[in-house]
Amino acid sequence: MKISIICLADERLVAATDCAERCGVQVATRADGSDDYSLVFGVNDVRLRSNRANHGDVLVDFCAGGAAHRRRFGGGKGQLVARAVGLKSGIRPHVYDMTAGLGSDSFVLASLGCPVTLFERNPIVHALLADGLARARNHAREQDAELLDILDRMRLESADSIDWLRHTREKPPVIYLDPMFPERKKTASVKKEMQAFHGLVGKDDDASELLQAALQLAEYRVVVKRPRIAPEIPGPEPSYRLEGKSSRFDIYALKSLDKQN
Repeated sequence: MKISIICLADERLVAATDCAERCGVQVATRADGSDDYSLVFGVNDVRLRSNRANHGDVLVDFCAGGAAHRRRFGGGKGQLVARAVGLKSGIRPHVYDMTAGLGSDSFVLASLGCPVTLFERNPIVHALLADGLARARNHAREQDAELLDILDRMRLESADSIDWLRHTREKPPVIYLDPMFPERKKTASVKKEMQAFHGLVGKDDDASELLQAALQLAEYRVVVKRPRIAPEIPGPEPSYRLEGKSSRFDIYALKSLDKQN
């Protein structure tokens, strides 16, 4: 799929140029008719737009919509993702989200008190997520001190996760993985714009390699999010699983979080 990088605001030219270079294209001021998608660096936000289908744009918004609703009414530390990473009374592990995507699960964990370091290697996704975090921070400084505290627990990195895991001197307490797989089907529960997003980003063919690298480095556990009925990532058997209606978490327990310093 072909994508164009569109810059409509002078103050975003540096970010747009960096993204374009990583995508191997030039910055433009309007979409090329042959492109399937456009990543638009506008005055107010950065959004992914389909040039072929009539559906909504993709952008990251931590101040409203699903993120805001889940922050207030999502179920707190009883949520499966919270239980999967080991969050409990007195324990808020530092989570390294190696497949951050649009940051939804990381935001939930940060809202529950966990420091979260997010890694995203895809330049398009990284640009969307970086913009969402920046806009949320600008909003929070003026109107939402609680949201600002949450964002202060989130740190975004642009890096290939496997390469980073193999060369870092850090020791991640908990590593969280949510690779994108081809067996995720286009169902009514997946919005059309997110179907397009999945199609553009593609699948993670190196998920098994990523899991192995994570297991070699994580201190306490590795957590893998999967569609509920999907097969495991090839490799060791998980220690246990937590299942929800549409997804599950495969937990590879390495050491008890109760014993952390």
